[in-house]
Amino acid sequence: MALIALAFILPVGIIIARSFTDPQLGVQNFEWMMTNETAQGVIVRTVYTALLATLITAVLAYPYAYLMATTTPLVRGILMVVVLLPFWTSMMVRAFAWIIILQRNGLLNSALDAVGLPAVSILGTNTAVLIGMCQVLMPFMVLPMVSVMLGIDMKLPLAAQIMGAPKWRAFLSVYFPLSLPGVFAGSLIVFILSLGFYITPALLGSPREQLVPNALFTQVIELLAWGRGGALAVALLLLVGAVFLLLFLIARVFGVRIGKVGGMGL
Repeated sequence: MALIALAFILPVGIIIARSFTDPQLGVQNFEWMMTNETAQGVIVRTVYTALLATLITAVLAYPYAYLMATTTPLVRGILMVVVLLPFWTSMMVRAFAWIIILQRNGLLNSALDAVGLPAVSILGTNTAVLIGMCQVLMPFMVLPMVSVMLGIDMKLPLAAQIMGAPKWRAFLSVYFPLSLPGVFAGSLIVFILSLGFYITPALLGSPREQLVPNALFTQVIELLAWGRGGALAVALLLLVGAVFLLLFLIARVFGVRIGKVGGMGL
């Protein structure tokens, strides 16, 4: 608790205080954030990018996690190694690897040229940032899904099929609802991490399409505008809180609640 207080709560408290006191006491930093078109564009772009990264990783991770949960232990171990492989290299190395792949004369355009297709210019755009973010964040979506799917009793969708439901109906009506806690958990983790990405947008993106962490760095380190940087940091905190509330409401809509279903806590 002392470590958390010193390393997290105290610095965050100082940043929040400076957002109201630097350069003078008041809410001028928040007025700037709400009225400045550049600041508004940065916030909207950050939320949009985080939502897209969450959606893309969820769509790609779900079938992968389903395969991991329903296959043999040997294949599951191999797939787990593939998932954990990105953790064995630094984020800087992975970002520079994407630069090599996506740059104008990189591997992607060389492959397109080999098959007679026109070259594409991806590096320095939000598309490149999304590609890099999804590759980094994929394990954070797969692992929560797998942990929930492994606890699902496979006799339940089988019972639905015995009662006459086709496989797709048994999956959508029985298996998928039981896997939603893993989807929600992975989405929450990925979205929050997406909001705080700095290295990947800095290397793969463009200064004209900054995200909040990059804009915060510019305000504090380059412009020494601690108040405006603090206002952007407060905006990030509020966004995370809004995501928690939204997921809680979505969970209630889908009927996800605490109880025993098929022998597992849901």
